[in-house]
Amino acid sequence: MLHSTLTPPGTSPSVGTSTSQGSLARPPRALLLDFGGVIFLTAKKPQGRDDYVARLATLLTRAGHDIDHAVLRRSLDAGLTALKHWKHASSRRRTPREMTHREIVGDFLASDLPAAARATLVAEAHGVLEMLTTTLSSHELRPGITDLVATARAHHIPLVIVSNAHSGSSHRELLAAHGLGSAFAAQIYSDEVGMRKPHPDMLHLAAEAAGVDIADCWYVGDTLDRDVVTGRRAGVGAVFITRSQHSDNPPFAVDAAPDAIFDTPEGLLEALTHALASAPLQASPRAPERSPASRPTPRGRPALFLDHGGVISASEEDPDLLTSFAEHLAALLTHPTEPVSVDHARALLTAAKDRHRALKRGLRLNYDAGTAPLLEVTPERFWTELLGRDLSARQRAILRIEGFDLMARYGRAKSRRTLRPGVRELLVTAQDLAMPVVVVSNTISGRAVRAECAAHGLTDLIGAYVCSDELGLRKPEPAILAEALQIARAHPGLSWFVGDKPDNDARVALTHRIAHRVLVRGGSTPDPELDTALASGLATVVASNLSAVSDLVRAHHGLVHPRLAVGA
Repeated sequence: MLHSTLTPPGTSPSVGTSTSQGSLARPPRALLLDFGGVIFLTAKKPQGRDDYVARLATLLTRAGHDIDHAVLRRSLDAGLTALKHWKHASSRRRTPREMTHREIVGDFLASDLPAAARATLVAEAHGVLEMLTTTLSSHELRPGITDLVATARAHHIPLVIVSNAHSGSSHRELLAAHGLGSAFAAQIYSDEVGMRKPHPDMLHLAAEAAGVDIADCWYVGDTLDRDVVTGRRAGVGAVFITRSQHSDNPPFAVDAAPDAIFDTPEGLLEALTHALASAPLQASPRAPERSPASRPTPRGRPALFLDHGGVISASEEDPDLLTSFAEHLAALLTHPTEPVSVDHARALLTAAKDRHRALKRGLRLNYDAGTAPLLEVTPERFWTELLGRDLSARQRAILRIEGFDLMARYGRAKSRRTLRPGVRELLVTAQDLAMPVVVVSNTISGRAVRAECAAHGLTDLIGAYVCSDELGLRKPEPAILAEALQIARAHPGLSWFVGDKPDNDARVALTHRIAHRVLVRGGSTPDPELDTALASGLATVVASNLSAVSDLVRAHHGLVHPRLAVGA
């Protein structure tokens, strides 16, 4: 292999410094792009870390934790420094995995904080990292990117993003804000697929999603140790650099060189235009298909734990929402050689829903028999196995890549949520009593649960969320409530759990000896089953509505509601 050294900024010729002009002569059948340094140029905001600390402090305050800003800042600074070293070390690995959101927050950013505060941030890890991206750095669209995207699309060249990211969802939002959200056939982010560059399968997955051979792809990044090495390991047709602040100073010596280096994507656009003019695209073979403990419970203050579906919100099927989602799914799966209609997408969803229900029943039977933990079904399994098992390799790759985002969208589309009467009153009661509130939910998407609560204006009344899809375990697994108890620093004998399912909500509450195990009518459980749970002692209260629960909480803790006072 020929090697080249990076040229000083501003000295590249118009078509870049190249080690292989032959690689520039043949146009790509797919264009794979890094995010930072290619599409956007990032810059640290001078007040970014202080602003971020303030936002973390607000989140912790809502959960009842008063942490000094200086303590938060020291933990953040140390965490970001250590995280930078971890990233550099990972770049030496052959097939590095990506850390989960919870690992990044718990082991790095919040590592020095008290246990309850750390657990709170870990439970909110997705949002904590989502706001990290835009709070610490500004993002400027690079010169030439808009024209590059337009040129590729005009010539029917699929575009795929391949990026190491703490928060793929924040990257998606940035692209949408700049009018590029629909420009890409797929967006691959390390936090969503569980591996990070220089793992070659990041690019193999991108080629599968584009439906072309990896040798027919161009890959464009801005670093030697991650991007160029990834391209060479994966066997892309050509790998290029668009120079950024990270390009000229790799963290260690790298024995790999790009085919060309461009100061900005404008040079890449020129190279693509030349290649298209001199050698029109020709068909090539398809790519070969690739094989696809509970924490200790602290003791302390009273807290309020709430289920989401059936307690905070009631659900009703909405055909319009589901149709809109099916349109999105069909557009993702469609390829010129593989059209997918909206009706087909709806049929795939119906079949996946039935398989999901059967799978959950099987997992629950094993759990009740004591043979296995009660695992949550991951987005990857839902979309690639339950929905996409009969689809093509390209379509399954798309589903794996988009799984997290799809699940958040599907979580809000499969039914319309309405706020149950008395919810706000109960949350205000907890606030008046200085009781932390933690939502403990079995859900396909914690992101969707938070979004629904935010849409109902409940954000400032809820301290934290512990969601099964983020923890990987479902109620009545004890770990899900153990985490909530730690977040709230709660005394089980003083606390309340309000749910609507005896075998999930009341059972997990009883496991942790929660004193007040309330089941509320009007959810998914028939009234006779609720009454049976009360008679057996599984539940301590069956309430007709949430206003009645609020009255009970107030009366028990000596805060009498005006309507309960004598003469009211």
